[in-house]
Amino acid sequence: MGQFFFSGSVSAKLDDKGRFVLPQQMRLGLVENGAMEFTIALGLGGCLAIYRRSDIDKIVERFKSKQHLGRYQKFFTLFFSTLHHTTCDKLGRVNLPANLKGAANIKGEIVVAGVLNKIEIWSKDRYDADLQLLLDGKNSDSDLTQMVEEAFALLDQEGLDKEKSDKVTASESEEFALL
Repeated sequence: MGQFFFSGSVSAKLDDKGRFVLPQQMRLGLVENGAMEFTIALGLGGCLAIYRRSDIDKIVERFKSKQHLGRYQKFFTLFFSTLHHTTCDKLGRVNLPANLKGAANIKGEIVVAGVLNKIEIWSKDRYDADLQLLLDGKNSDSDLTQMVEEAFALLDQEGLDKEKSDKVTASESEEFALL
């Protein structure tokens, strides 16, 4: 069986208490060690992101060594002060805190999108508009063709980096064999 990753998207509506139903397949992907605990955080580009508990733990560990660097202080304050540790209720509903809904401009309808190691929550209007701009080639960041080319070039680059490191390792072992 291959490595798990989140994918796919679904539209949902928030109820009057600010909850939505997280799709079952995505809920199953959040289960670790028999428990479903996750963290909702501010995401890139105006969305919210749901991370597995183990992924947040890794992020925290890596940021700890940088916490006293002044240039990151505002980011750390904003990011960590808005983290919301939570789980689903028995019906699979997730409650979105008011401060996070406001930050992502989420009012009623949302799109829940699986993106590799996280689940993104977008305002439906924003998601649909961004998708349409991208498909029309009017995205200010880049056009779809260029984005796809650059993303797949990363895969090629990773392969080249591995080949280089393998060659270096092989030549190093030859050097050591001569000693």
